[in-house]
Amino acid sequence: MEFLEVIILGIIEGLTEWLPISSTGHLIIAESLFSYFNLSLGGPNFWNFFLVFIQFAAILAVIVYFFRELWPWSKSKSKEQRKEIYWTWLYILIACLPAGILGLILNDLLDQYLYNYITVTVTLIVYGVAFIVIELLLKKFHKAPTVSSLKDFTWKTALIIGIAQVLSLIPGTSRSGITILAALLIGCNRETSAKFSFYVSIPIMVAASLFEGIKFFVSEEPISSMQWGYLAVGAVVAFIVSLLAIKFLTAFVKKHTFIGFGVYRIVLGVVLVILFVTLFNNPGQMPLMSSYLLLSFDGLKEAGERLDLIPSNFSPSNFLPLQVILN
Repeated sequence: MEFLEVIILGIIEGLTEWLPISSTGHLIIAESLFSYFNLSLGGPNFWNFFLVFIQFAAILAVIVYFFRELWPWSKSKSKEQRKEIYWTWLYILIACLPAGILGLILNDLLDQYLYNYITVTVTLIVYGVAFIVIELLLKKFHKAPTVSSLKDFTWKTALIIGIAQVLSLIPGTSRSGITILAALLIGCNRETSAKFSFYVSIPIMVAASLFEGIKFFVSEEPISSMQWGYLAVGAVVAFIVSLLAIKFLTAFVKKHTFIGFGVYRIVLGVVLVILFVTLFNNPGQMPLMSSYLLLSFDGLKEAGERLDLIPSNFSPSNFLPLQVILN
């Protein structure tokens, strides 16, 4: 059964990492379901490392797929082509700065308070609606793209996309979806938007994977031979499925909108609300929805207090909308 779980997780990572439906969200869902049915690949530390490992395999697929376009030192490249690639990497690094900096600062808070199924279901629905609304607005106020290739990029273009990528730190958002839509909103054509979204994933995800990997090895938790097998199988599956997903999305986005993905996110979010309330309404298995809402709320409250955005004496019990939800 364990290797079947590994294959399922590898497929989920390979597909959802690149399609605008949130890989983190789907993996949290899978983790919750496996936990409910008492299925486990190991302790929580190994589980986190396994997810990081297959995510790294997924990002390797991007590197392999776009290697020729991003490798400037090929003998077949002209001086002008190399110059364009150097500029592309500069834009990639600029776009990675906002999420990279905030990710390091808020990493523990995000893991502690937002890495749960309630956050995922909310963001699935919210961004599902956002995807549909943005696509309809783009269609209604259609204008010819002002950025038809990376040659037309500026540092401002890259920075705006990078700021949008910060939203992907919240589980369930979809890094690829939010960066592609941000690029479309500022005038990039669909093909360039998708390509740059893939490019930007390389530094940010490699850095995140290495960071989490180092944390695991510092803990000195041993890995059994069976677990090495899990890692190998999961990585291979995630890598192969990622290559297929990247090829699909680069072709799909040229001619289609994200409305279908938006509908999928909304439907999945609603189904998950029903599913988790039904399955996990036993406190011995998983906290009630109200408990998770309070936990997520407390996390946001703590972050707000640290940034002086809300008063320290503010309490969820005084917040009328939350009272309505919980009652």
